Amino acid sequence: MPPPSPISRSRSLTPLLQEIPGVWRGHELAPVKARSTGHMALDALLPGGGWPIGALTEFIPLIEGIGEVAVLQVALKRLCDEKRHIVFVRPPYIPYAPALLSAGLLPRVLWIDAAHDEDARWAAEQTLREGAAGAVLLWSHAVADRALRRLQLAAEEGQSLAFIYRPAVTLNNSSPAALRIVLRPAPGALGVEVVKARGGRMGAVFLPVHTHD
Repeated sequence: MPPPSPISRSRSLTPLLQEIPGVWRGHELAPVKARSTGHMALDALLPGGGWPIGALTEFIPLIEGIGEVAVLQVALKRLCDEKRHIVFVRPPYIPYAPALLSAGLLPRVLWIDAAHDEDARWAAEQTLREGAAGAVLLWSHAVADRALRRLQLAAEEGQSLAFIYRPAVTLNNSSPAALRIVLRPAPGALGVEVVKARGGRMGAVFLPVHTHD
């Protein structure tokens, strides 16, 4: 009797692999811990079906003030409901308290106004390592891979949501972030383009968000 072909062996293994937790098959999205973005179309593109926990997510807004923080509003609101703090590190503008209150984020938002970019990255890194905050949002002009890798490692250690906003010029450089997203304005919406997703899919969606960051 001839030995089973590679195809038949593969088929016979499939039911067994489906019963073993933690086994990832190449045609599937990589299994990662994540929090839903609150937008089904965006979740469908992302590994784990949401913002990755313990990994760095990079946003590149092509224009400031188009809803950079609003894209995270649902996830941040859920963290606040769980009594977790949200840390803003060196945002380009003073956080607008009425908007944060309307979004249900107060009084859980902490604001770190670091004097220099290097200080801001250090503060974000230490906050992430502690793991006490539900999410850390950092605005930085960092270009070097080493600086971003330190943030990635800190996010892994603290198992928090980690977000970094960088200017459009950095899109020309590679990035060690697990997830990289370009944000662009669209009529009555925000264009969200996934340009890198470790274990996810490339693609773009339009989200109906308010631009009152």
